Amino acid sequence: MMLRTFTTASTNTASSILPHPNLTATLFSPFTRKSLTAIRAALIKSAQEYPPIVADPKEKHAAVLIPLCNVKDQPGILLELRGKLKTHSGEVSFPGGRVDPADRTFAEAAVRETREEVGVLSDQVEILGQVGPPELSLGGLRVWPYVGFIHATPKLRRYDDDDDLGTPLPSLRMDSLTLSQFEVAVAFHLPFPIAAAPTRLQVHHFRGMRPYWAVEVSDLIKDPQTQFSRVTGDGKGKVEVWGLTGWYLFQFMKVLKIYE
Repeated sequence: MMLRTFTTASTNTASSILPHPNLTATLFSPFTRKSLTAIRAALIKSAQEYPPIVADPKEKHAAVLIPLCNVKDQPGILLELRGKLKTHSGEVSFPGGRVDPADRTFAEAAVRETREEVGVLSDQVEILGQVGPPELSLGGLRVWPYVGFIHATPKLRRYDDDDDLGTPLPSLRMDSLTLSQFEVAVAFHLPFPIAAAPTRLQVHHFRGMRPYWAVEVSDLIKDPQTQFSRVTGDGKGKVEVWGLTGWYLFQFMKVLKIYE
């Protein structure tokens, strides 16, 4: 893909985004304990590049999970298409929502919302770190994004301590998910090779200023009856990972050096 350069209105400086030329081979093989350790370390290193952000108690907060998983031995991200809701109906999103008073941490809120929306047990989720900094949603919520791996089974049956660190972790069965009928129309898996395919990438500008890649995922949606609110100019009903979800996906893919 050709290198593209953009000028951001906020800084008047150029920033370049393109699929990384040296894709990490392990990201195109199933997730292993070794690769999860590497992702955790990359997230910690990335967090050091921006100032720590302390939650403002005067703000309203939400949390989302960027849920990594193997599906049919392919590494990727679990996404959902929102149901007929008051806001963002029919758009692609990560599992997540408002932080409840009973949630002890924002990460706990993200895991709880994942359980409520797609039926993943809390013990199946291994939190790896955060992507940041957290952004404000259009509705005024400060949204805290966490990265976690969804294991195919609860914690006690994940793996034995003497297993090879490079052994592929078991794949999640999509038919094992229990979707919230009210909130989620469809859940689907976005494999990394597809997320990195140049033919699927379209430049968007987050909040009108910061360039990022939106990813076209129409063919990954398994329910042809679903009506999508995000339709591109060609009128063919294309579905994209865009907006705040697209921005956080872009930031995470940069951490993994899939995008640069």
